[in-house]
Amino acid sequence: MPDLPELPEVLSDRAVGPGDRRYPRLRSTYTKVHSPELILMPRTASEVAAAVVFAGASEMPLSVRSGGHGLSGRSSNDGGIVIDLSELDQIEVIDRDARIVRIGPGARWATVADALAPYGWAISSGDHGNVGVGGLATAGGIGWFARSYGLTIDHIRAVDVVLADGRQVRADADNEPDLFWAMRGAGDSVGIAVAFEIEAVPLPDVGVAQLLLEADRNGDTLRRWSEHLADAPLELTTNGIMFSRGGSFLLQLTAVVADGNLKLAKPLGKLGLRLVDQHAQLAPYSALVPTGHLHPNMGQQRSISTSGLLPTLTRGSARALMDVSAHPTGPLLQLRSVGGAINAVDREATAYPHRHQQVLAILSEFPPSGGAELDAAWRAVVPYVDGAYRNFESRPTERTFRQAFPGVAGDRVSKLRDHFDPAGVLRRQT
Repeated sequence: MPDLPELPEVLSDRAVGPGDRRYPRLRSTYTKVHSPELILMPRTASEVAAAVVFAGASEMPLSVRSGGHGLSGRSSNDGGIVIDLSELDQIEVIDRDARIVRIGPGARWATVADALAPYGWAISSGDHGNVGVGGLATAGGIGWFARSYGLTIDHIRAVDVVLADGRQVRADADNEPDLFWAMRGAGDSVGIAVAFEIEAVPLPDVGVAQLLLEADRNGDTLRRWSEHLADAPLELTTNGIMFSRGGSFLLQLTAVVADGNLKLAKPLGKLGLRLVDQHAQLAPYSALVPTGHLHPNMGQQRSISTSGLLPTLTRGSARALMDVSAHPTGPLLQLRSVGGAINAVDREATAYPHRHQQVLAILSEFPPSGGAELDAAWRAVVPYVDGAYRNFESRPTERTFRQAFPGVAGDRVSKLRDHFDPAGVLRRQT
């Protein structure tokens, strides 16, 4: 292991090592237990700059963590340095008329929703309150209002960034436009976001419906669901989980209606073999990502995941997804409706190029199953996959990078990461 350089004085009381009582609560992600050599917890952009310069000089593996779930596992490591941004968690309304909110990367979406509730505003974000702002707002941001309001990155108006050499840069449409492009979808490749300025949307109580459907083995239920959502009003977004039990299949759907019109969710009950159960209510956005979701991440949900984006499901792709769900290892298959407002954005406007797909499928395996079992279960759907959402990839490689950033987008991201981080400091992973 390389020797650590001398720690800058500004970080002397911001360092946590294996002997520190705080270390057990900071070492890991939600899905993996890690053992970094050093965790740095900066409070300001200047301290982030000092931390990344220090890490660059060390030549050790480096992870940057906003403090949330970190499902990809990249936000910690073994034997390296972690820059933990959880104390950069400010939430400030800086322009009430334009609904611009300045948010630190260490904030979590539950606290953001809670802070915006008195204004009657929301920001399209992830679907769990413990998700960190930084990890989601640099990768995309598929959440409860994906079809209604698009991705989180589609509402970002500016990003304050610390580059790998310690420079502090503001990126927006007029200043550093290439960096601004990359930070919205591939941000972890080019810099460390230390603040986002995001436009919130006015959002009164929303409709939330929970439906449990019996699904057929051939995939007709999934195909009907996909076809329905492809043409549904933009106010409707759904997330689903497939369960396989003793040869029967259940699709649990959570439907969110942005304008509160729960009638839009009623047709969903007719998509399966039968409707097993349903509940519906009006609720504030903060009820979807409540502060009760907040928890430390200590590797308590060990898993390995991958994902794929698909067009509107066909008989073939729907059947393949049912094959995945029926795999003997019992994997968890999640299905999310995308499209809508996401696809209204030009594919070249941000580093997230997936602006035509309609479904995001996420597969997870849990111990004792691992990568081999995940690959075996996922194999059926691979021929239908048309892109990937990188925050759900537990084993990032050049291949998965190109799935997330195909073609011209990938070439541009690669060029920009070499420009802004020529030494590859932010790409040092174990």
